[in-house]
Amino acid sequence: MAGSIRKVGVVGCGLMGSGIAHVTAHAGYSVVVREVSPELLEKGIQNVRNSIQRWSVRKGQMTEEEGQALVARIQFTTELQPLADCDLVIEAITENMDMKKQLFRELDKLCKPEAIFASNTSSLCITEMAVVTKRPARFLGLHFFNPVPVMKLVEIIRTDLTAPETVETVLGFVQTLGKTPVRAPDRPGFIVNRLLVPYLLDAVRCLEEGLSTPEEIDQAMVLGCGHPMGPFTLLDFVGLDTTYYIAQAMYDEFKDPRYAPPPLLKRMVLAGFHGRKTGRGFYDYTKKEEGKAG
Repeated sequence: MAGSIRKVGVVGCGLMGSGIAHVTAHAGYSVVVREVSPELLEKGIQNVRNSIQRWSVRKGQMTEEEGQALVARIQFTTELQPLADCDLVIEAITENMDMKKQLFRELDKLCKPEAIFASNTSSLCITEMAVVTKRPARFLGLHFFNPVPVMKLVEIIRTDLTAPETVETVLGFVQTLGKTPVRAPDRPGFIVNRLLVPYLLDAVRCLEEGLSTPEEIDQAMVLGCGHPMGPFTLLDFVGLDTTYYIAQAMYDEFKDPRYAPPPLLKRMVLAGFHGRKTGRGFYDYTKKEEGKAG
């Protein structure tokens, strides 16, 4: 275990939260997962089961029985109270600043003073969340990547208020999960998205300008640059809506046209074409021949 961290709370059990719960429980920590309603909690439990099945059982890391036992060891709840004695609470709810700040206000009143708070946000200001609590020195960003059980990187985002010992404690925690931590400042996009988002947006602009098709642009980047997947496959995987919100947050901060979401991306998000999770993005995943352009 990473020093004083023994019990971990995960708030939100969607795609990211379920993956975080999976790897944290697998590493031997006591884990509490909270969702806001019985319906979302049931869906979250299934998300954790699916994550364990896909990334641990099918990969031969554990048996079916061990996978079921791992799910059984995780405490699922719709209440905040079970998080009161957690040593680390990781927020993984929707990318809405007001919702996140309200959550952290409630957690700050409930949790023990020495508990560390972390946000899994990919774009929002960590400092703005930290200052609504009485523990800004024990507050930081903890940005996992999707799919959490596979991706080895975790960005640790420190603010000007984060205590060095908080960073070191969480760095040790991340390493016990089998992940590689990198430290990043509290700036929009942190490290990875600061470099990745302009690339993805440029790909959309190239499509708008008629440079080529999504298939051929993807093929060019895979075969010409050795990327594991092309920009449009990656956009569909990450989520067009997620990319749009990250880009908008970065543009609002920097006012740099590199980060301005292209009109095509905005229209697709408004139409509900968010990628794999909705069945359609730049490709149509409702067809049997997955990968045809949408």
